[in-house]
Amino acid sequence: MLDFLTTPLQFGFMERALVGGVLVGTICAVIGTYVVLRGLAFIGDALAHAAFPGVVIAYMLKANIYLGATIFTVATALGIAFVSRRARTSYDTTIGILFAGAFALGILLMSRIQGYTADLFSFLFGNILGVSPADLVVVGLLAGVVLLAVALCYKELLLLSFDQVVAEAMGYPVQALNYLLLSLVALTIVISIQAVGIVLVVAMLVTPSATAYLLTARFFRMMALGVCFSTLAVILGLYLSFYLNVASGASIVLVSTLFFFGTLAVRRATGRPAGSV
Repeated sequence: MLDFLTTPLQFGFMERALVGGVLVGTICAVIGTYVVLRGLAFIGDALAHAAFPGVVIAYMLKANIYLGATIFTVATALGIAFVSRRARTSYDTTIGILFAGAFALGILLMSRIQGYTADLFSFLFGNILGVSPADLVVVGLLAGVVLLAVALCYKELLLLSFDQVVAEAMGYPVQALNYLLLSLVALTIVISIQAVGIVLVVAMLVTPSATAYLLTARFFRMMALGVCFSTLAVILGLYLSFYLNVASGASIVLVSTLFFFGTLAVRRATGRPAGSV
């Protein structure tokens, strides 16, 4: 049993994957709590795909991939809020327009690249086993920025998640807080795309927090449980991928999905309502 646990850790790429995965899982669960409570899953999916043209442009310019993804993702996040407000269209409509346009731009640009593009496909489907020490530094810095912002604006973002009207009546800058939350979602997605890829990142953003929501209605407890579920999913998923020789990002997401349905089944079997812990 001990060999089963220690053998993967003899490889540097597995150690880096575990550290990076736990960082990603923690940030996804923290921000995912707000995403689940405010019903922003579709926005998360749109922002994940909006990162792709930024990745492609950075690749073409031989610039930092994370910088390119961050610029495009944050710009799309702010654009969704701005266009929806000015054009008086619903969030879903605005998201659909910008989501499709941004991803199409990424595909168009990638089609102009001659030769080897496998590195770009790794961002679509994730390659957590390819995380380098430099990647860990970037992920750690971005994660620190996100956690610091949440800590500084915890009370304001909490109230905004439960009752935007009350928050506005109390004098909070609701629009600025909405922009901030969307920017934090965008940064979280940028942090996560190396681990699970653009296609699967929304699952890590939503599923652990949704699982926690089945167990508790208390905000901080939901956030803490989400971190626990996310961290376990990363660890178990990586071990499964190592021993079964399957895709690591997909393994992590599938384990997280099993946690959700397992928790749902247990809750229904015991007759407990959601948020009963």
